[in-house]
Amino acid sequence: MGQERRGDRPRGGRGRGVSAVLAGAILPIALLAAWWAISASGIVPAYRLPSPPDVWNTGVALAAEGRLGQDIAISTQRVLIGFVIGSVVGLVLGSLVGLSRWASRLAAPTIGGFRAVPSLAWVPLLVLYLGINEDSKITLIAIGALFPVYTTVAGALRHVDPHLVEVGRAYGMTRVELLTRVQLPAVIPTVVSGLRLALAQAWLFLVAAELIASSMGLGFLLVESQNNGRIDRIFVAIIVLAVLGKTTDALIGLLEKYLLKRWG
Repeated sequence: MGQERRGDRPRGGRGRGVSAVLAGAILPIALLAAWWAISASGIVPAYRLPSPPDVWNTGVALAAEGRLGQDIAISTQRVLIGFVIGSVVGLVLGSLVGLSRWASRLAAPTIGGFRAVPSLAWVPLLVLYLGINEDSKITLIAIGALFPVYTTVAGALRHVDPHLVEVGRAYGMTRVELLTRVQLPAVIPTVVSGLRLALAQAWLFLVAAELIASSMGLGFLLVESQNNGRIDRIFVAIIVLAVLGKTTDALIGLLEKYLLKRWG
């Protein structure tokens, strides 16, 4: 009987997973059907709302030209590099501010001020200092990814159970060992939430980054399509950004499962 109950759990887990996927697909399918119905009815002119087949054909044509794959590759590369750099810096700053009262008093107000600066406000300064090459774009994306990680890590570390820290100290752990083996593992769910916010912010900052004299990337495709009145290409870029954002977010979810399995 005990073996039968254990064997039933995976099937129940798979069933819940399938149900979650199906439930999550309901709204996108409904939106697609509504989009298709509105475009077919002629209520909205085609030059304002292209039909799903038109957008699909445009995406296929861009992919056949090699344009879409190139834009996806360069934008994904920029986002991932900027996300990693910003997350590491945010993790370091968040750890310092979250664990040290002096660091919190000295650095937190200034970092909070920088966090309030709109993304586009950084563009002229980055162009002036770094030029119009990849460095300025990746730096802007890293700035966007930095603050969510910093905020969540700093806030979570301030509320770590002090008894855990005392136990670590009783075992003779250094400050670095306490951070990596006790404090950070204790706030893994919060850290992962910060990483998810940072990744979403990185995709948001991508469009601003690719306004800096870009000739490739999904952000550039959006701006170019707007200037040329190609709303079908705008839809393609938006849909691809949504798919890429959701895919990378799912990868962070897998990372969360791994970290919780190892340290949870």
